[in-house]
Amino acid sequence: MPVPYPLHQTAEAPDGARPILKKVEGKFGFLPNILAVMAESPATLEGYVTLQGIFDKADFAPEERQLILLAVSYENDCHFCVAAHSKGGKAAGLDAEAVAAVREGREIADPRLEALRRFAQALTVQRGGLDTAAVEAFLAAGFSKRQALDVVLGVAVKTLTNLTDAVGDVPLNEQFAAEAWDPASKTAA
Repeated sequence: MPVPYPLHQTAEAPDGARPILKKVEGKFGFLPNILAVMAESPATLEGYVTLQGIFDKADFAPEERQLILLAVSYENDCHFCVAAHSKGGKAAGLDAEAVAAVREGREIADPRLEALRRFAQALTVQRGGLDTAAVEAFLAAGFSKRQALDVVLGVAVKTLTNLTDAVGDVPLNEQFAAEAWDPASKTAA
């Protein structure tokens, strides 16, 4: 069972976390609870924010990056991150039907996005133990070898927050409440 962690606020957070949380609040207009929990370990928070910033430079459109993060979060049963990236995906231009498909564990109608979803999920579920066919299917959908490595980066970035949620059972911010998701819905589908 997860152990409750404090939801650090910027002013009271551990020293190394304060400037990072201040930047996050400036970017989003609020402090996502997942990062408020991560602040317990300033090194973890800095690592996540740094890697996320690097992932933002990956060779994907914003909606594709959000799809990767959503697909990984779905496979890792992260209620917080599925909600956050459902909202983020829609804001980045990801079709609402594609978001719903990922949340429900079904195929996305767009073949290219579906190939991206499948590859991100395969990397997550198979923990890198992919067969050649998975990589070839990704490349056949029009993606590059560079982008395959960019998906690896996205899986690594998202795993940090997914595991933070697993350890700390992070409550949703009200900003994500409309996109709430329960991992138990996977077994019901």
